Amino acid sequence: MKFKLTLPLFIVAMFAWSCGNDDGSDTDTDTDTDVELSAAFEEFDTDNTNIYLDGSQVVIETNGLPNHTSPYWSSTHALYVNPIVTTADDMAPGDIDDFNGSYTLRVSANASKASSTSSTGLGAIGIAISGSVIYNDQEGPNVPLDNAAPSLDYTGAHTGPQSYHYHLEPKAWSNDDTALIGIISDGFFLYGRKCASTSTYPTDLDESGGHTATTQHQSDTALYHYHIQNELYLNQYYILFPGNYQGTPNAIN
Repeated sequence: MKFKLTLPLFIVAMFAWSCGNDDGSDTDTDTDTDVELSAAFEEFDTDNTNIYLDGSQVVIETNGLPNHTSPYWSSTHALYVNPIVTTADDMAPGDIDDFNGSYTLRVSANASKASSTSSTGLGAIGIAISGSVIYNDQEGPNVPLDNAAPSLDYTGAHTGPQSYHYHLEPKAWSNDDTALIGIISDGFFLYGRKCASTSTYPTDLDESGGHTATTQHQSDTALYHYHIQNELYLNQYYILFPGNYQGTPNAIN
C-alpha cells in the first residue's frame, strides 16, 4: 500500500534539532536534520488514514474504521462476518457503522524516550494500520480486560463508547509474526510478537515491551520500537500494549 502525502516527503528543517541516540534517548547535541516519513507509514491503509509531515511532526488522521471483516459491522455491510470467537449474546452493543468519527495524532518524526515513563490511560493510545485505534489492557476505570474478553471478536477488538478498537493481537493481519501493528501515541511503532532483526521473539524487551533493533522498515539503523509481548493472557490471548509509555504521549483527538 502507498500512503498519501499532502506535503513533500522530504522537508529540510531549517532549525536546530535535538537528535536522539540509537536507543531513542535524548542527547544534548543540536544539529540540522532532514525530516522524513518512516517507510513504516506505507503500511497504513490509505482509504482510512491520511498521513503527512507538518514541519518536524507527523500527522496521522483516521476515520477510525477498520479495513477488515468483523461481526461488529452491521449485518448488511460487505465486511460483516458471523461471530466465531464471541457470540451474539456476548458482543458489545453498537455496530462499527455507528462509530464513523475521526481521530488525529501528532507525533515527532524523530521520537525519543522521555526522562521517565508514564502510564497509559483509558481510550485511544495508538492508531493501527487498519485505521482503527489501539486501547490498553483495561476495559474501564479499575476494570480489568478480563471482564470484557468474551465480547472481543476474532481480531481482539470490540465496539466501545467512542470507537471500534483493539485490545489484543489483531489476527486480521498479525498472528505470531513480525507485522507492523500501528503507532503508539508517543511516536514509537508497535510490531507483532516477533522481531524482523532476528525473525524470532526478542529476549531484550524492557518493561514496556520495547527494544532497539532494526526492523523491516529500517534495516540500516537500529531504532527503538515496541512489540506485542509474547506472554499469554487468560491462557489464549496476547495483549497489544500492557506497559507504560517510554516516550511522551500525545493526545489522540
